[in-house]
Amino acid sequence: MTVTPCTFADDTGRTIPSVTEAEMREVDRIAITETGPNLFQMMENAGRSVALTAIEMLGSLWRVRPIVVLAGTGGNGGGGITAARHLKNHGADVTVVLTAADRLGAVPADQLAIYRHADGNVTDLPHRVPALVIDAMIGYSLNGAPGGRSHELIEWANESTAAVLSLDVPSGIDATSGRATGAAIRANTTLTLALPKTGLCARQAGSLILGDLGIPTETYRRLGRPEAGQLFDDRFRVPLTRVFDANC
Repeated sequence: MTVTPCTFADDTGRTIPSVTEAEMREVDRIAITETGPNLFQMMENAGRSVALTAIEMLGSLWRVRPIVVLAGTGGNGGGGITAARHLKNHGADVTVVLTAADRLGAVPADQLAIYRHADGNVTDLPHRVPALVIDAMIGYSLNGAPGGRSHELIEWANESTAAVLSLDVPSGIDATSGRATGAAIRANTTLTLALPKTGLCARQAGSLILGDLGIPTETYRRLGRPEAGQLFDDRFRVPLTRVFDANC
């Protein structure tokens, strides 16, 4: 699959800087070890934005339209689990499906415990057709073609009639190149976090929204990307468009 390079712009026409997978990993490292926010705080910010986007995608009947969250073992999965709890707390019909419950990271496991205290439902396989699938399996941490349970759930989501909302990067899509070497989610919408990833030029990511993780400007200064600070103005989510070179 060939992906045409692009830049990104918000709904005012302002160019929004993008990052590779390696750069985003460094943003996370600087935030967690030097500047804050910590991983739990970032999951809260991500999860709330996902929940709000899900409600908007489902429309006025969002409380009665079933939602399935496909959650991986790392930070992306933790954000999905957090979104499920926010949705559950507000009366949504939501179910979490884990790719590997026995391999959850410490912070996602904490988020799962909180979700269970909200009477959140967890199941091994989706037993009914949802109106919306929230893909929170892999994010920018793709390492080769998805296998095992992740592959199975990607195929299930792509074969369903549900709309798909991906968190950060559709599972199976390389965050830097936009290419897929195996099964990959076909998203209707991707809510990407902090900064858009260069791989989101791939049309398979669907429409794009940028979500605020609460990263301070100092984090981007230490990355050497000061232009990436203060992108959200009075909002916490900003719609993005892809801008392709006319000569491509």
